[in-house]
Amino acid sequence: MHLLKGINNFIWGIPLPIILFGSHIYFTIHLKGVQKHIGKAIKLSVTPDTKDNAVGDVSGFATLSATLAATLGTGNIVGISTAVAYGGPGAIFWCWLTGVLGMATTYAECFIGIRYRKKTEDGTYIGGPMYAMEYGLKKKWLAVFFAFSTLIASYGVGCSTQARAVTETANTLWGLPEYAVGIVVAITVGLVIVGGIKSIGNICSKLVPAMGFFYLAGCLILLVLNYKYIYPAISFIIKSAFIPSKLPAAVTGGFIGSTIRTATRYGIARGLFTNEAGLGSAAIAAAGAKTSHPQRQALISMSSTFWDTVVMCAITGLVIVTNLLKNPGSAEGYSFAELTTAAFNSIPLGSRMLGISLIAFAIATLIGWSYFGEKAVEYLFGKSGINTYRLCYILMIFVGSIMSLDLVWELTDFVNALMAFPNIVCLFYLRKEILPYTPLE
Repeated sequence: MHLLKGINNFIWGIPLPIILFGSHIYFTIHLKGVQKHIGKAIKLSVTPDTKDNAVGDVSGFATLSATLAATLGTGNIVGISTAVAYGGPGAIFWCWLTGVLGMATTYAECFIGIRYRKKTEDGTYIGGPMYAMEYGLKKKWLAVFFAFSTLIASYGVGCSTQARAVTETANTLWGLPEYAVGIVVAITVGLVIVGGIKSIGNICSKLVPAMGFFYLAGCLILLVLNYKYIYPAISFIIKSAFIPSKLPAAVTGGFIGSTIRTATRYGIARGLFTNEAGLGSAAIAAAGAKTSHPQRQALISMSSTFWDTVVMCAITGLVIVTNLLKNPGSAEGYSFAELTTAAFNSIPLGSRMLGISLIAFAIATLIGWSYFGEKAVEYLFGKSGINTYRLCYILMIFVGSIMSLDLVWELTDFVNALMAFPNIVCLFYLRKEILPYTPLE
């Protein structure tokens, strides 16, 4: 833990935030503010590509759902809580900005992922940063490094953090044994992932919208009840992002405060953890989409970052801060990861609503990330390694369900960095191939 925290504090302190923010800003300019097409992106996400030259395995909406399933997880609830606890309210602003600017990077990596995707012997499509690195950059070793990092990440960000969140929540709310919950979750997810991308896309297309609306409904109830504190909360969040400040100890229980550096570090780290812009994972899912042009699916995939961070994380952060302002001391007795819980506990059945949302989010992420890891294994070892990977993934769900959450979070930050570095290098070397979005229909 001491070693990991030291490494993460260095990487996320200055190098990676500069690289990621620089990339987000660069691609925003290079792609002529592709974020302005978010309305079109949402429309295209529910409009099948019916052109004759559209090829792929599943619909654009199914791949978007798989991406959202992987990103909408504990990061939107637990991640934002820890960001505020360690980095102060200003971390919410940096997290939100990571989402706004990160949409351009998501577009770029998905464009390249589709541009270099390959058709396998069984007729399915496979792609992502590792294929762009091998066939675009001509750097096989970098592709192998990225694929291996993705494989490790699938056991961390995609598996352990989510499994632990499910068992801890079920134990807290209903007193269910963590071992038993871990076994049930492992079996449930296992039954889904053995069906491949079509099974994953089908389940996620139904699960993601339902769980998203359910969670947002709870957040909106809280914001309506706390409406007098919305403007003060927004003002404090923005102020804290640029000026070292903290909420009074009487309001927070004395553990929330920050410097600009910690606000930036935890805001950007948790922003990346939730939307994964810059990691390249979204490109792996996008490569399986039935589409006639990389521009179209890249735009659709870009909307995952919008929903995940610009909407969901911002609303979660606002719920936390408005609750702290309205109910001074309400955070006392809660851990760093439970500020969202403290807010939901202020309304009847709020804890159960949050618990159900957290479990649904986590299970969706377990399903979505299993596909990313599977494609990394297919690249490294061929299809013969997939069954072994699936078995290990299912076993890791159980192991993760009883691991220390603090250790899991630190491992997650570290592995995210290992994916981000080679992916950003690839995007910059191939940047001239990435075209801004233009209407194609």
